[in-house]
Amino acid sequence: MCGIVGYIGSKHASSILLEGLKRLEYRGYDSAGIAVLNGSGIDLRRSPGKLSNLEGVLQKQPVQGTLGLGHTRWATHGRPSEENAHPHTCCKNKIVVVHNGIIENYVDLKKQLIAKGHEFKSQTDTEVLAHLIEQAYQEDLPKAVQEALKQVQGSYAIGVLSADDPKRFVAARKDSPLVLGLGDKENFLASDVPALLPHTRRVIFLEDGDIAEITPDAVRLCDLEGRPVKRESQTIHWDPVMAEKSGYRHFMLKEIHEQPSTVRDTFRSRISLEDGRVDLEDIFPAEAAANVKEVCFIACGTSYHAGLVSRFWMEEIADMPCSVEIASEFRYRRSSRRAGTLIVAISQSGETADTLAALRESKHKGLKTLAVCNAVGSSMTREADYMLYTHCGPEIGVASTKAFTGQLTALFLLALYLAQCRQKATAETLRPLLKALSHLPVAISAALEDAPAVEKVAHQMFRKINFLYLGRHLNYPIALEGALKLKEVSYIHAEGYPAGEMKHGPIALIDENMPIVAVATQSFVRDKMLSNIEETKARGGTVIAVATDGDQDIAKKADFTLFVPDVHETLVPILSIVPLQLLAYYVAVLRGCDVDQPRNLAKSVTVE
Repeated sequence: MCGIVGYIGSKHASSILLEGLKRLEYRGYDSAGIAVLNGSGIDLRRSPGKLSNLEGVLQKQPVQGTLGLGHTRWATHGRPSEENAHPHTCCKNKIVVVHNGIIENYVDLKKQLIAKGHEFKSQTDTEVLAHLIEQAYQEDLPKAVQEALKQVQGSYAIGVLSADDPKRFVAARKDSPLVLGLGDKENFLASDVPALLPHTRRVIFLEDGDIAEITPDAVRLCDLEGRPVKRESQTIHWDPVMAEKSGYRHFMLKEIHEQPSTVRDTFRSRISLEDGRVDLEDIFPAEAAANVKEVCFIACGTSYHAGLVSRFWMEEIADMPCSVEIASEFRYRRSSRRAGTLIVAISQSGETADTLAALRESKHKGLKTLAVCNAVGSSMTREADYMLYTHCGPEIGVASTKAFTGQLTALFLLALYLAQCRQKATAETLRPLLKALSHLPVAISAALEDAPAVEKVAHQMFRKINFLYLGRHLNYPIALEGALKLKEVSYIHAEGYPAGEMKHGPIALIDENMPIVAVATQSFVRDKMLSNIEETKARGGTVIAVATDGDQDIAKKADFTLFVPDVHETLVPILSIVPLQLLAYYVAVLRGCDVDQPRNLAKSVTVE
């Protein structure tokens, strides 16, 4: 949840740390702080609230030094406040710790430390780490970190420095992401790649149990017992500009408008129109794919909605039994899956705690696993048997947009590939689907050109306090996702519902104060959606319809119509979500909400 940055080299650490925190603020924005070694001790600056507050503190009280750690927090233990902000220090203010994760046995550890004379200054679980390391420290910082972590239960990604050891700092991880950036006579630490892009693209992703000793000239890795560990460096190909707003008012709007290119990047080089084939052989061998008997998607939030859409594709294109599970529920069920079931874990970050735990449990049961992910080198992609990247680049806005359509594109490819490998589809049947997919980026661009029409609707609707989203078949999960986007960024209560279930309860809610968003694009259930719209109008409801270009029957019935281009019915979900993303964005802006950093939310849910 939280964001960590670290630097050691010859440059001013504070400016590098602050810049890195800005790129990680999507991971948490309840409070922030930095600690810098100044040659004689530690300068600590912290502030509750957003990073701009810390920036103001640093302008008034600048710090000097070339070694430091920074942190932006999403609160789990202790309210957002200056005393609960990271970094945390030991009794003597010589050991500094930043931490992402949850120390599950911190209450017992805290009692033990207090009994030994340690004094605590915060209500956080993190502070016990500073005191444990202080207690173990004997002029060897990596060794002290090892001894402290042996006592800890839970998840962590930490950075540690000591005023008595000014030539290095230490990092360690378990169940929370952490990546090292390798520079020239300088090295970096971060929770996520975007913080490193302005400085280096050569990185090492730490794995569970790794402890890293970081100096300006070298990085040395070991495990909790001090045994050397070898990790290969990787080169990140993201353009740093991808993590900037590029002239857009918000990251969310930029990322919505990037979808024509991100969808194209996800399927590029994976399809052959001439041969009518999908090529995923390098990441999922055809022999293994041919042996799949059933697919189970596990995911949370927006990724779960992507799984719901993909279930239709698996059943209808690949002729494959398919289920979709909410990861946070799946991991606590005594679920039995037969041999031949492919567990597909879907996660933008590849670090979602519940999904990662469900994937691990599935592997433990001997099932094959495949990760659909946007983050290169994430835990999920390293631990799954197979991995399918979405190639969307960094998504900074907390409300997922381009990552969702990237997931849908990747999962569509997977359905086609399984159909191909299991001989459930021929080149002749796949070719029109691949042709439709290749034209989809153009259709998304056309839908984005109608953004002014969506903004006009938002002006009419932004004062409403409840919305009901309806859809059928492939568009039912899109109704769920559209409702989720609205409540995430505008704080309006919104509910997605299968339109066929409207008479079983939700119809009681409909009156002149309840806007109904009906996803009613061309499909074999389009006429049934038209009937639902008429039922809504008969009860005084205001209807906002998403319809296919030229559908005047829908336009005549609806109060407002948002048109999308006519595409192959199978691919409609990747297109019909676009106006709903825009609607959520414009409503949130008009309500004065923080679009990129909605309250109480963080980009990567890396704790349970």
